[in-house]
Amino acid sequence: MQIAIIVGSHRRGSESSRVGAFVAGQLASIAAAVAVDTIDLAGNPLPLWDESLWQGDSPLAATWKPIRDRLRKADGFVIVTPEWAGTVPPGLKNLLLFAGPKEVAHKPALIVAVSSGRGGSYPVNELRTSGYKNNRLLYIPEHVIVQDVNDVLEGDSPAGERDAWIRKRIGFALAILLEYAKALGPVRSSGLTDHADFPYGM
Repeated sequence: MQIAIIVGSHRRGSESSRVGAFVAGQLASIAAAVAVDTIDLAGNPLPLWDESLWQGDSPLAATWKPIRDRLRKADGFVIVTPEWAGTVPPGLKNLLLFAGPKEVAHKPALIVAVSSGRGGSYPVNELRTSGYKNNRLLYIPEHVIVQDVNDVLEGDSPAGERDAWIRKRIGFALAILLEYAKALGPVRSSGLTDHADFPYGM
């Protein structure tokens, strides 16, 4: 099994990248046999989506291919998103426009929102509302909001009760994500997920 961690911040050296690294470590401790691939959008590696992507020989398709291939190998995802002015970073929403059914359809995703203060709920709502429609990505019911991120998830030991709680919550949510990843494999192999007739969600 392979889990891809998508770090949605464009900033280099971001707190989201640090949270993504913590999540990768947690996955390794929960299930050593699970391969983890971190796709970090630091530096915003993708240009803006446009319909030329659908032309296989376009420069846009060539730029997308390395990330596309990594997403296709994954059985599930952790999407780490900061809250920027109450929204998901545009580069992350752009990646979700690039990602189609062949990359992410009927695969589970855990949302991990990151806030420097007491926010973080808006990105969760935004992704659940609009981050799945045509690509059929499946957000699991659990999510995690890492608030006051500068004060938590540093080092091997928790700094206090709140840090200990969020670490436990992350482990709990990741364990559920892995079970969803196991359970949804047969759905994708059933032959019922061909989207030729219905390429777009309603």
